[in-house]
Amino acid sequence: MGFGLSAGAAGAAEPAHPALSGLNKCAEVADVGPRAACYDAALAALSQAVQSGEVVIVQRKEAQAAQQSVFGLNLPALTIFDRSGKDSAPLASVVGEAKQVYHDHAGKWTVVLTDGAVWRQIDDEPILRAPRAGSQIEIRKAALGSFFMKVDGQRAVRAKRSE
Repeated sequence: MGFGLSAGAAGAAEPAHPALSGLNKCAEVADVGPRAACYDAALAALSQAVQSGEVVIVQRKEAQAAQQSVFGLNLPALTIFDRSGKDSAPLASVVGEAKQVYHDHAGKWTVVLTDGAVWRQIDDEPILRAPRAGSQIEIRKAALGSFFMKVDGQRAVRAKRSE
């Protein structure tokens, strides 16, 4: 009866790192003494792998923060952070505060959030109450990889993340 520890994506064919596999194998040892010795050796191997950087342990809140910081960017290599558990859905929206806002040369809004994300309006819909520093900005996924940006609860406009 193993712990089910795996370094691969849930359901993926990627094998667990040997340090994690060692812990699973120890659970199958019937005798208490040899099982304890097995766990001691497996824990030492896992600790060494973590210290060397070969295995990285990420807490769920760190994974969620990473997901939020890259929301809207096309970075498929970061799907590793999508594995925070069965009960968590993919990130569908983020809420932030505008640090800086301005019109571009075409008269469309650019909003820089306090976390450094830059969102640019891509449609011609008006934002009735102009965004300003301190405005609450909600970005949510829309169809076909597009995004909606809502400023201070107003009607959403289409937007694209540029940074």
